[in-house]
Amino acid sequence: MFLRFFLTFIIIFSITACSKKNDEVYKQLEKENPYELYKEGLDAFEKRQYFFAEKKFSQAELIFEDVELAAKSSIMSSFSLYGINFYDQALNNLESYLKRYPLDKNIVYAHYLISIIYFEQITDEKKDLEPLLKAEKQINFFLKKYPNTDYAIDLRFKKDLIQNQLAAKELFVARYYISLQKWVPAINRLKNIINKYDKTVFVEEALHRLVEIHFHIGLEKEAESYAKILGYNYNSSKWFEQSYLILNKDYKIQKKEQFKKDNDGLLKKILKKII
Repeated sequence: MFLRFFLTFIIIFSITACSKKNDEVYKQLEKENPYELYKEGLDAFEKRQYFFAEKKFSQAELIFEDVELAAKSSIMSSFSLYGINFYDQALNNLESYLKRYPLDKNIVYAHYLISIIYFEQITDEKKDLEPLLKAEKQINFFLKKYPNTDYAIDLRFKKDLIQNQLAAKELFVARYYISLQKWVPAINRLKNIINKYDKTVFVEEALHRLVEIHFHIGLEKEAESYAKILGYNYNSSKWFEQSYLILNKDYKIQKKEQFKKDNDGLLKKILKKII
């Protein structure tokens, strides 16, 4: 009986003590001024003390009664995480921001920052392809939804860089297959460059490699067809010169002006036939 009474007393005392402690913590939080927290965060941010800034912005967001200011704090918290290269945490923060404040005026900037974070995680063409594809997807989403914003100008430029990276990846894989004499997968990779990334700097080498492979495996007509495409578009490039050297000496180089005059639309016809 005494033991039961003692245990009951201990439990009641513990609950009461915890309740008082929680009340004290809650009162302390209530005393925090969100404007002061935001200012502390902004001061730290301007000094590039991003870790401390993120902490203050996060605290301010929780306390602000004004939704617009809470949303602004969330954006600044995300940018602070981005500033210290905490990419995953920044992305999680931004996704939460988009769910909590779907009508906020800074939502365009949030989507832009997401695009930049994905873009900055891109490495060279020999590494993982996934960051490239994620960056391309996010940038395409932004350009479709916010095409007339100032941010779109920057992202269009970055999209061109991504296209070059993707083409470089395809060419890297194609060269690997060529080294193994696996002609079919090599040809497929090179055709991908011509079909998808024809505005990149890698299309010239891709055409040359197609000339090289087809001539090597005895398909001389196909080799000449690719050489014609190369000559039509890049007859002053080093890749066209190398392709010409591969073909027989009777193969004549046509000047671009005459070629264009006599073979209007040939490029499209050849591409439809071969690819």
